[in-house]
Order: sequence, then C-alpha cells, then structure tokens
Amino acid sequence: MGSKAVWLPVALLLAAVALSSVLTAPAAAAATESGEADHAVQQHSERISGSAGDVLEDNPVGKLKVFIYDLPRKYNKKMVTKDPRCLNHMFAAEIFMHRFLLSSAVRTLKPKEADWFYTPVYTTCDLTPAGLPLPFKSPRVMRSAIQYISHKWPFWNRTDGADHFFVVPHDFGACFHYQEEKAIERGILPLLRRATLVQTFGQENHVCLKEGSIIIPPFAPPQKMQAHLIPPDTPRSIFVYFRGLFYDTGNDPEGGYYARGARASLWENFKNNPLFDISTDHPATYYEDMQRAVFCLCPLGWAPWSPRLVEAVVFGCIPVIIADDIVLPFADAIPWEEIGIFVEEKDVPKLDTILTSMPIEDILRKQRLLANPSMKQAMLFPQPAQPRDAFHQILNGLARKLPHPEGVYLPPGGKHLNWTAGPVGDLKPW
Repeated sequence: MGSKAVWLPVALLLAAVALSSVLTAPAAAAATESGEADHAVQQHSERISGSAGDVLEDNPVGKLKVFIYDLPRKYNKKMVTKDPRCLNHMFAAEIFMHRFLLSSAVRTLKPKEADWFYTPVYTTCDLTPAGLPLPFKSPRVMRSAIQYISHKWPFWNRTDGADHFFVVPHDFGACFHYQEEKAIERGILPLLRRATLVQTFGQENHVCLKEGSIIIPPFAPPQKMQAHLIPPDTPRSIFVYFRGLFYDTGNDPEGGYYARGARASLWENFKNNPLFDISTDHPATYYEDMQRAVFCLCPLGWAPWSPRLVEAVVFGCIPVIIADDIVLPFADAIPWEEIGIFVEEKDVPKLDTILTSMPIEDILRKQRLLANPSMKQAMLFPQPAQPRDAFHQILNGLARKLPHPEGVYLPPGGKHLNWTAGPVGDLKPW
C-alpha cells in the first residue's frame, strides 16, 4: 500500500488514540509506587480474563522452598566486582535473581526440605571492551560450578540435577553461543540436560530450548525507564517506531544471515515511508519516543528476543513481534496474542498494510491490556523486588512444576549424564 493512500486513515487513527491517550498512560514501574497511581491506571486498564490473569497475580510464597548453594565468590560476586557493567546489560537477570533469592521468603537453609536447588553462577559476566558478553568461557565456568556442588553436597548426585534450576540468559541459553548456527552445533551443555533452565531464549522446536524451560524477559533497568516517564496524556503521534541495527556488517559481512534478513527487509521497504520512524540512531529520547508511539517493532536479531519487548510493554506501545516460532516470556500468564501483533518474517514487506488495516477498537483494547500494572510488573526485575514482578513469575513457574515426578530420583549408583560429553574445549578446567 502506498504511504499517501493510508495517510488519512492513519491520521484519523492517531487522532482517536490521542483522544484516548490516557488509556495508554505509561504508568510503567510507577504504577506500583502509590495507591493514587494504581487507581488512575485501573480506571483505564483491562484485567486479563480467565486463568492467565489468575496466574499473573499468583503469590508463590508458601508453594515452594529453594536452597541456594554457597559457591566461592569466583563464580559470582567476584565477577561483578571485577566488571560492574554486568549489572546493566540485558543479561543481568542472573545476578538480580541471585540477590532476590538470598532474601526471599521461599529460601530455606535446610537442603533436605528444599523443593529446588539453585546454583548462583554468572555465566554472562565476561565482557568485551565494548560491554558485550563473551560466551566462550561460560561452559567451563558452568561445568566447574556443577563439579563443585556435586562433590560438596549429595543433592546433585541423587537426581543428576533434575531438581535444580539454573539462570542462563545467553542469546541461545545453555547452548552458549551468540550465533545460531554455532549454538545449534554445540547444543545444550550436556550436564544441564536434566536441570530446569530459566532463560531468555525461546523458539519452538529448537535444540537450544529444552522441554520444561521457563522463558523470562531480558533485563531492562526499571529505575532508568521510570526516570524517562512522560505525562500520561501525551498523544501517541508516532505510528511505527524502531531503533536498532538493520545490518550487522561486522559479524555478517555478506548480509542475509543476521535476523534472517527481516531487519534488512524492514529498512529496504520502509526507510522512506513517513509512517515508519525507523533508524539506526539511538537518541537520548528513545524511551520518550516509545511512549509517543502506537506500534513498536520487536524484530529478531541474532536471537529472537530483545529488551524492546520489555520496553514496549512497560511503555504501553503495542509490540509488533517479528520472530517466527518465538516462545515469549511467561506465556501461561501473559496473553501475547491479545496485547501484541505477530508478523511472519516473510510478511515484513506487507507490514504497512497489516498495521494500517487494524480496527481502532482492537488497538484500544490492546492498549487497555498493556496499561494493566500487573502486565508491566511481570516484565521487570526491580530492586527491591515487588509483588507480581518477574522474580515472582519465575517462582510461580517453578512452583507449578511441583511435585517432581517419581523418575527424578535415581537408584543408588544410577547415572544419566555423561561428564565427558561435549566439545573438547569445554572439558578444560576453569
């Protein structure tokens, strides 16, 4: 559809959204800060119907007990002391989950009464000068931590880790590589194949997603986002918004591999379309711009997930998810089909038609659902933790897996895992 042909209906749509702009009030993290804010948002939000809404508001306390292994500092705290940048990148959930559990009501100091065992190892805290995580040491760090707990405590050996969970927020989870082809070649670290993995990566029928994993949002800094909130009655005057790479010439010089070509297609089709505010620039007003937009594009990059999904939900911008077969965070609690729009990668050239054809009633309902404080809170890892936040959603996911099936416990001397399996480089000591 030509851009001129859709200007009038889009102008009318933006006007209608502007009249209802309070529906999209970017309450974000502020929604839980005061009763007054809660009251204001509840007037113009919509509760998720059915079991999903109940699940989202569950309280996991009293439903499970977690024992935290006391590891040497080299596996966690020493890494952060060496490079505090680990606290601010999108993989930081592994650090904040550890801090949360240390003071959580579900923690038990008696391992024999624990339902779950948690190993606090920070596998994404080895950073390049540019601040990007290097995954190459991660398998050795993880293997070393598992060897440590299996020698010091008896609990790993009785199940080969089947009642243990690990937070693995790498691009492709416990496959420990940022490029999909190499991640697939590696596969999930063999020692983790009975454990429950808590990870950001989710894609159906993929070797890096094992059955029973809990998919979580990436870390996005709640305090930083709250500092950029704009007045809730600000009109949403931007139709489609995106900031990020379209090509990754450094890692994909020939093009076509990065984002499976979807981002390149976005740029080539819509770089001159006035309805699309898309660019590689990352302005200081990035968060403010998202709060002024109706649709925020969330295309895959090297992996299918990114912090844009969190930012879109928190700022009430309808996420347009372009990542075939993606498995989204807390999908049993968050009705992604109702709050977002899914566009197949092959249909990117038709994106303008898809979005301009949406009935205004559907747009406003998605915005009402996005304005629900519980929806926003479930996507965040705030400090301190708050009810219904991402920490609690993870615990809810673990609680729903209880009781463990009978096959979890091995017969005396029984083994499922092969400690010598995997690439030779992974077997070197760390």
